[in-house]
Amino acid sequence: MIKNGHHATDDHQKGDAMPGCCKPAGEVCSPEKRKRLVRLWCDGCYDMVHYGHSNQLRQAKNMGDYLIVGVHTDAEISKHKGPPVFTQEERYKMVRAIKWVDEIVEGAPYVTTLETLDKYNCDYCVHGDDITLTVDGKDTYDEVKRAGRYKECKRTQGVSTTDLVGRMLLMTKAHHSNLSNPDYQQHTDNFGKGPKGHSPWTGVSQFLQTSQKIIQFASGEEPQPGDTIIYVAGAFDLFHIGHVDFLEMVYKQAERPYVIVGLHFDQEVNRYKGKNYPIMNIHERTLSVLACRYVSEVVIGAPYAVGKDLLDHFKVDLVCHGKTEVFPDKDESDPYAEAKRRGIFRTINSGNNLTTDDIVQRIIENRLQYEARNEKKEAKEMAVIEAMKKRSLVITVDVSF
Repeated sequence: MIKNGHHATDDHQKGDAMPGCCKPAGEVCSPEKRKRLVRLWCDGCYDMVHYGHSNQLRQAKNMGDYLIVGVHTDAEISKHKGPPVFTQEERYKMVRAIKWVDEIVEGAPYVTTLETLDKYNCDYCVHGDDITLTVDGKDTYDEVKRAGRYKECKRTQGVSTTDLVGRMLLMTKAHHSNLSNPDYQQHTDNFGKGPKGHSPWTGVSQFLQTSQKIIQFASGEEPQPGDTIIYVAGAFDLFHIGHVDFLEMVYKQAERPYVIVGLHFDQEVNRYKGKNYPIMNIHERTLSVLACRYVSEVVIGAPYAVGKDLLDHFKVDLVCHGKTEVFPDKDESDPYAEAKRRGIFRTINSGNNLTTDDIVQRIIENRLQYEARNEKKEAKEMAVIEAMKKRSLVITVDVSF
């Protein structure tokens, strides 16, 4: 298995014994017979996977030694929340690509039970400090909470699927930096508020990048003697399965790859892509790419032209680009001219033609469905909040007597 965006062996293939356990995967092993490795379980829809999901899994992994992630099917998500944007196969692959994930379980049940934790020999279930409800409004983690096998991590402020959908629906260049925009505010009213108020778990907030967050996401691994340094560049906007497939193919170009991703500044991306791109700003795109297990390093604000200085500075052995169109530089020159002159340029066919444009079209074509899904989710959350308030009031009254 590739660990933290660099080299490692896959010691836990399907069917092998679980870490710290004498039995094959899927068979229950008693705590007494296991070494005390802490095994953790996370689950979710992981639809439109973003750096908030990655940060949840990073925090979860830091609570133990081995992280298993259960991903729900399309049918389960449709039943409890509404139709997902991505298919289950796309979502399975996206979660596998997150570097803190050791194993995934396809088709995980929507409600987390002790039976599930025991089946995969997990000590605890980890979830964010928001709430997840079934179609009938019940907390999906109630059973494991009551059993004392639940741990909580902090939700990442400034990003949500709700927010990202809104950005895609708004054709404005300032969508990721101007929350006072009246059109954007109208969207947050539609998506972040239900008929009975505003849920603290569903809404839009400003993302604030910090150096600490970048450090937490970065591998910190330097290239080693014998590594092949591979450079790729682009927007990598709304980091998706098309990007993952491309980076996986890039990673496979060498025995010991060290993959550096150059991310273009927002203004540069908007110059060659136009419309409202990029959907995510440079800080958000940095975290999204750093979370990918095939990536070793990120250049924040890389020059558009992959020139002599860049290639020499990073001692680049190979430059790769996908099958997508290469836009010329401002002076109409080929940004890969120097790499081609050196004979180190390679076009990669990942076999996946999905683009950020395709994802935006999925959202636009199904706008009403996604608005209805969010309103349904909001209504359930508000009902829980009201119930919690009433329960708190009853306890307060009892204590006063």
